[in-house]
Amino acid sequence: MLAKSTNNIHNALRHGLIIGAGAFFLAILASLGAKVLLDNITSLIIALILLLIIILIGIIFDIIGVAAAAADQAPLNAKCAKKIHGAAHAIGLVRNADKVASFCNDVVGDVSGTLSGAVGATIVLRIILYAPSFNEVIIATLMTSLIAALIVAGKAFGKTYAIRKGTDIIFNSGRLLEWMERNLKIRIIQDARSKRQEARCKK
Repeated sequence: MLAKSTNNIHNALRHGLIIGAGAFFLAILASLGAKVLLDNITSLIIALILLLIIILIGIIFDIIGVAAAAADQAPLNAKCAKKIHGAAHAIGLVRNADKVASFCNDVVGDVSGTLSGAVGATIVLRIILYAPSFNEVIIATLMTSLIAALIVAGKAFGKTYAIRKGTDIIFNSGRLLEWMERNLKIRIIQDARSKRQEARCKK
């Protein structure tokens, strides 16, 4: 019993370290990408659109993370038995709901929130450069409040939607993952091995 408990702690620590490392490197890549884009964008409107896209990505992944935990596997098993494309991958997401939630909510979600704040600060600086008469404190406060409101409202709606439509969301996510694996020649979901697909679905 003690050995099992110790093993669970080790697994949790290992999982936490992997998630932390993933968040670190993803944040670096995302920050560099956003900086390159912003350095080449002169229009404030386009910069604001980029900010909205970053926020939207965080909300979408938050929805997927919640949906993975809320989805019902039984309908997905039925689809998989009929060999409907994407069902096996969707089952893989449900079976790995804890990992999916950690990646989507903690890694992508937190990185998206941090990155949106950085992009918002850059936009504020540009507004001040274009219009020096504007009060920097007021502009920065409004930008921070706007970003926070969009993220909170979006995730609140997303969580409600994910709980109600979790199975459909995960099925469509599975279809997308299958398409990516097929066209990009990469393996994403461990449970979605084609030659064992039917056997796994019936377990």
